[in-house]
Amino acid sequence: MSFDKLNLNKPLLSALDDLGYIEPTPIQERAFPIIMSGKDVIGIAQTGTGKTFAYLLPILRSLKYSDQRHPRVLVIVPTRELVLQIVKEIEKLSTYTSTRFLAIYGGTNINSQKQLVYNGVDIIVATPGRLVDLSLTGILRLKDIKQLVIDEVDQMLSLGFRQQLLSFLETMPSKKQTLMFSATMNEEIEAVIAKYFYQPEKIEVTPHGTPLEKIEQVCYHVPNFNTKINLLEYLLKNDDSLNKVLVFSATKKLADNVYEQLNQRFPEAVAVIHSNLSQTARINSLKQFHEGTKRVLVATDIVARGLDITDVTHVVNFDTPDTPEDYIHRIGRTGRANKDGVAITFINEAEQEFQVAIETMMNKAIPYESIPEEVVISKVLTDEEIPKMVDKIKQKKGKDKYVPGPAFHEKKEKNKKVILGSASVKEKMKGKIRTYRRS
Repeated sequence: MSFDKLNLNKPLLSALDDLGYIEPTPIQERAFPIIMSGKDVIGIAQTGTGKTFAYLLPILRSLKYSDQRHPRVLVIVPTRELVLQIVKEIEKLSTYTSTRFLAIYGGTNINSQKQLVYNGVDIIVATPGRLVDLSLTGILRLKDIKQLVIDEVDQMLSLGFRQQLLSFLETMPSKKQTLMFSATMNEEIEAVIAKYFYQPEKIEVTPHGTPLEKIEQVCYHVPNFNTKINLLEYLLKNDDSLNKVLVFSATKKLADNVYEQLNQRFPEAVAVIHSNLSQTARINSLKQFHEGTKRVLVATDIVARGLDITDVTHVVNFDTPDTPEDYIHRIGRTGRANKDGVAITFINEAEQEFQVAIETMMNKAIPYESIPEEVVISKVLTDEEIPKMVDKIKQKKGKDKYVPGPAFHEKKEKNKKVILGSASVKEKMKGKIRTYRRS
């Protein structure tokens, strides 16, 4: 089926033609008529399946020209990077229209954003935190919202935005169309749907938890951080196919450590991105990786959800994610746009239980590879890997139970006037200590 078969207007068809898009993806084809009908929609599809266009196309198709100041469409997403990506997609699709759109996110001057909102806007794409800030100023009013999109809702909830999301759902107009798009579904999301959606139509393109078929998966059992670094260095040096590599780490600190180690071995070829970096630094890292000036991007899960990073040849899980859903999101960064991809996972002893959970959900084992002989197996542990000392003091049972530390209690009244022992002459001369005799 081509886009011509959908009920798109000429400006949208021209924009799609400029982009070289001919056929809609399954989620786009199925979502378009349902969203156009005005129904609430729950869209579930894996990353890389075109969820963003699935809701943008019908929204832009139905959006009529208006010079009113208050927004009529609100898209809420969990991260700044995703805000910028969606706004870029809106810009592409609205080339031949006068649609007004605005990106709202933290880390930038709120006064500038207040002025842009005041000037008038049709579509706002925002992160929850800055959306709350602007709403409290009174400049941004959501009373005219006709369509609400909640994108990557599972990550939004996991990042602690549940309260903000629910408050928006409570205060926005009841007569609106609500669209939710995500790659996963859980009980918390189901509870939100049950309370705030009206007879939603569910569109599920790919069964939850099924990895993309074009991704080759492999894992290594690696004992510690330094050995993981040695193995990653070996793979980067000896496999030329690793030319655009996304390396995932569990924490910001670990991402920085991996970046520092790799940057020493591959100067000017590695970038890093996580939420502690400035917005400018994050944008530059993504841009350099997009353009190919950096071969490796070390990242936390902030870029695992929603971001369209094209032509990633390999995803490396430097650590094994503790939930199967995060594993699926991570490896979904490769094998996109009908291209093959490879997902490599490093697994230490403690992470093997995560491997079992991932394989159970996929109903498929991750093929195992032995560490090449050339890779040095390090015995040096990081501070985080060194086992913590265990208190070996055993407490006794019963009356003789050991109680640590000195016992602090009030003296009996009759003893408060007595100081045992003698004070120094110097202290007595200063009058700091008085002595008393028993009567």
